[in-house]
Amino acid sequence: MYNMTASTTAPGTVTQGHPQRWLILGVICLAQLTVLLDNTILNVAIPSLTRELGAETSDIQWMINAYSLVQSGLLLTAGSAADRYGRKKMLAAGLVLFGLGSLVAGLADSTAQLIAARAGMGVGGALLMTTTLAVAMQIFAPEEQPRAIGIWAAVNSLGFATGPLLGGFMLNHFWWGAIFLINLPVAALALLAVVALVPESKNPQGNRPDLLGALLSTIGMTSLVFAIISGPEHGWTSGRVLTPAAVAVVVLAAFAWWENRIPHPMLDMHFFRDCRFTGAVAGAVLITFGMGGSLFLLTQHMQFVLGYGPLEAGLRTAPLALMIVALNFTGLAAKWSARLGTPLSIGLGMAVMAAGLASIATLTDHGYPGTLLGLVLIGAGAAVASPAMAHAIMSAIPPEKAGVGAGINGTVAEFGQGLGVAVLGAVLNSRFAAGISVAAVSLPGALAQAGSGPERARITEAFASGLESSQLVGAVAVLLGGVVAGVLLRRAERDGVA
Repeated sequence: MYNMTASTTAPGTVTQGHPQRWLILGVICLAQLTVLLDNTILNVAIPSLTRELGAETSDIQWMINAYSLVQSGLLLTAGSAADRYGRKKMLAAGLVLFGLGSLVAGLADSTAQLIAARAGMGVGGALLMTTTLAVAMQIFAPEEQPRAIGIWAAVNSLGFATGPLLGGFMLNHFWWGAIFLINLPVAALALLAVVALVPESKNPQGNRPDLLGALLSTIGMTSLVFAIISGPEHGWTSGRVLTPAAVAVVVLAAFAWWENRIPHPMLDMHFFRDCRFTGAVAGAVLITFGMGGSLFLLTQHMQFVLGYGPLEAGLRTAPLALMIVALNFTGLAAKWSARLGTPLSIGLGMAVMAAGLASIATLTDHGYPGTLLGLVLIGAGAAVASPAMAHAIMSAIPPEKAGVGAGINGTVAEFGQGLGVAVLGAVLNSRFAAGISVAAVSLPGALAQAGSGPERARITEAFASGLESSQLVGAVAVLLGGVVAGVLLRRAERDGVA
């Protein structure tokens, strides 16, 4: 059996790579895929849940948000636990919890049961999101890590794109519970493969668990994500938003103070003094801000304005994910990144993404070809920039803290995407509300009041105008992220950090 410590120069750092590393990568990507599918698959089941469980709007929101709240709140804690107790153990535990949560969700006969099951799935999802990337960093030699992370990132995009497609297919042939029960055979297969193939690795120093840090980070991140999620519906100045936001600020400040005070912190705050780390984190926030928010709004445009069904809308956004998959699975993105260097790869990749968002903003009115061009550009840019950014974050973290590094990477992605949906959604809603004469806060509500005729056309034009503004804001954010990340990473290289 392969010994993780047999060929290392530093604790947990593999110099030659595990002999079965590509097979293991396939296993952990399969585990990762189950989590990512559930981030988007529930959206297409909302009408069925409303009809069959009598779910109200607030129930639907909690079904969706319970998963993301728990997962994002626990990412740092899950990564720390994986480093201390073993990444293989936590990966297997994540699959078991995710599978059990999926079983309860699929058999739920009330909204309360489904919400609780989704929260349980979020715990498993947090363990899987952190351990899969950490294991990938452990089993590959440094020169192979960029390509491995590229494939891992491509699976992320594949899960994001295929969730609605798979959900639409399942709902056309089965009842809504099938979208959860389909996770069971995948999780079971992945669990068997993990037990048989994945080597154990953990922090050999065996630091004492930072229980207070784990508690503070969980409360702080959960409160922050809850405030971001609640903003678009309840208003950014409402108590529903300001209270959890204030809790998040206070608790996360206490977390930073505590982590600076103790000898073995869960998150070493000195990481943020590394330009390579801060540059990659800043870029990752803005890349997910622009891409996550823009694609969320584009999907609405396709369904509400252009009249596509969920399955057709998913198919028409699939070229983005297919471009990422093609460039990363063939290794082209990794080759380009190696040739350009990390700073230029990230800067150029995000500039191409920004051009794609601007294309969607300005050419959508000319039909699908303009949108297709934008999706292809976003996919090409993300295929180069996202893996380079994840590798920069993970490379700035000591190998024995790989789980925490993966937790940071996942937390940044969740935060950026949630913020993008909230802020770009607010930009769209502001322009939309200013351009219509009916009293409605959503496009479906406005269309229902308008009926048919000229007013309906004005409403769709107002929504298109709001979409254009929001996509352009997203483009600026992504371009700014590329500049910031590129400058900081270039400075780190000049100072001899990288």
